[in-house]
Parts: sequence; C-alpha cells; structure tokens
Amino acid sequence: MVQNAIPASVLFCCDHNSIRSPIAEGMMKKFYGRAAYVQSAGVKNDMEVDGFAIAVCDEIGVRIENHRSRSFDEMKDWGDDLGGFDLIVALSPASQRQALELTRVFHLDVEYWPIMDPTGLAEGRDAQLAAYRQTRDQIRTRMIERFGPPTEPADDATRS
Repeated sequence: MVQNAIPASVLFCCDHNSIRSPIAEGMMKKFYGRAAYVQSAGVKNDMEVDGFAIAVCDEIGVRIENHRSRSFDEMKDWGDDLGGFDLIVALSPASQRQALELTRVFHLDVEYWPIMDPTGLAEGRDAQLAAYRQTRDQIRTRMIERFGPPTEPADDATRS
C-alpha cells in the first residue's frame, strides 16, 4: 500500500533518539528533501547518536553525525509542540505509548512501525554493522512504502 502524500511535518520517535529515529529523520530528509519538516525525538535523551548508526547511514549517503539527541520533554521546552506535527511515526513500543499519551488532545496521526533495535544483538564489529544495516533497511522499506519512491536524487546505495 503506497500512500504517496507526504505530510507537511513528520516526527520520528524511538526510545533514546540515538539510532532508529535519527536514521529515519536523516533518510526522510535525504529521500524527500524539503517536502516535509522532519524532526526526531526519544522518550529519553540519555545517549548520543550511535556510531554504528552513523556508519550505516554514511554507506547510503545519509549524514547523521551532527544529530543531537533530544527527548519529548526537551521538544516541549524548546517550543516544538507535538500538536504541530501532521504525523508522528513511533519506531518503538515505548515511544508509541508516549506519543499517544502526549497527543491525545490533538487530532494527528500516530503510526507505529515495528523497527528492530539493533543494540546488543551481535558481537564483533561486522556482526553489529549487519544488525544496524538490517534496522536501516527496515526503516527504508517502510518509508518508501508509506511515502513513495525518493523524490530527491539519490546515491546508488539508496535506490531500491
């Protein structure tokens, strides 16, 4: 089911805003350019962006090394109202619960994409990178299914 309509604003969220949601934010910006205002947040922001996430994004021309992790609470403190987003995409069960709780008074869509958390799934650099690539590719597949093929020129590695 392809829903090509790209909302004007999208928030991706996960547990720590260090792997899944920064990958999704970076991909959305790379694939669809300025078609939407895109941000990401976590239930907590107790971690920096993950080095393996940076590495697997670099492989497809998505730059997330300058991402600064932030929480839902920090978004509120900075004036980025969740009610201002047209779509919230939760990439973890905890972030879905938090997004639904924080937006229950707003009329907006909260979608849940069950994306694997790659942390702790493998030992050794190659095996860890493979797990992170699987997470990245799950996000890419869901994103293209939801928003259609990328509208911005892509590196060869980003074409599906």
